[in-house]
Amino acid sequence: MVREWDPRTASSAEIASLLDTLNAVLAADLPQDPPWRESSMREYLAEVMPGERRISWVAQAEPATDGSPGAILGHVHVLLLGDIGVLEVLVHPSARRTGLGRDLVLTAARRVYQEGFQSIGVEVVGDTPAVAFYESLGFSKEYVETRSVLDLSGVDWAELAEMATGISAGYHLQFHPGGPPDELIEAYARAKAEVRDVEDGELRPSSYDPERLRDSLDCLHRRGMKPYIVLALHEQTGEVAGLTEVVVPVQHPTRADQYDTIVVQDHRGYGIDRAIKARMLMELRSAEAELTEVQTWNAQANEAMLKVNAELGYRPDREWCEYSIDVAELVHRLDAGR
Repeated sequence: MVREWDPRTASSAEIASLLDTLNAVLAADLPQDPPWRESSMREYLAEVMPGERRISWVAQAEPATDGSPGAILGHVHVLLLGDIGVLEVLVHPSARRTGLGRDLVLTAARRVYQEGFQSIGVEVVGDTPAVAFYESLGFSKEYVETRSVLDLSGVDWAELAEMATGISAGYHLQFHPGGPPDELIEAYARAKAEVRDVEDGELRPSSYDPERLRDSLDCLHRRGMKPYIVLALHEQTGEVAGLTEVVVPVQHPTRADQYDTIVVQDHRGYGIDRAIKARMLMELRSAEAELTEVQTWNAQANEAMLKVNAELGYRPDREWCEYSIDVAELVHRLDAGR
């Protein structure tokens, strides 16, 4: 049975059951990824940016013989933002190839269509069953990134410390746990608006307006995701010449997520990109005792950032693909196949 589901009002047992399904999917499809924890899972699923909406559904097994609720075997949510609905689907490995995934996608697609959106996008991890699943539904691949992972146990920290200081004269680095200070928010937003070396996909948009940037940072904190920022400041002007962002989720505190890394066009060629990322790793080593890995995503054409990451010790792991489809086409295709 597929039913609409609100994580804000869901029982603790339902949150725990959904977490079990998530970790079963990770164990089957991404066995090297760390399991998620229940800490702030409810908030992670419920909190969104102002102006965005997330609608969720679950598929639940029949109640047990003692009357207790059945396990959550599937979950789908769609994040409505801009002109697209961003889909995420989980199906417990024991319930795959039963049609449940198609039912979940159809349920979400119908709502997206009713809401007046034109397209649906989804992130699909390479070398997992999701690739064939979404391609069978008619989704088209639009964009490909490479996910790379850094194992902190293999880092040469003395060499990394040298990298962190390898920046030209006229610049200095600042570390800001929790986000940039308010007096730098506007300069920070200008740097993000001018140009970015994208380390996240189009389905995970960055924030360029100062107020939206504040909202984005607040949302991360509400979801249990602690941001860390390293800035390169141009001493003559006080402007933000470069920045890098890493988020450590309480849901999986052993592996951090790299967000944007940006070097403003006029300040490229001064060693900023490698220095800010090296400084970030040095700071994380002290700030996050449980942290063992950092993962990052790069456009395959972004050779400069791929080179920097390789120098820091990151190793390519998986392709991370964005797929999309016209909503009306998807609904028609799925209804016709029922």
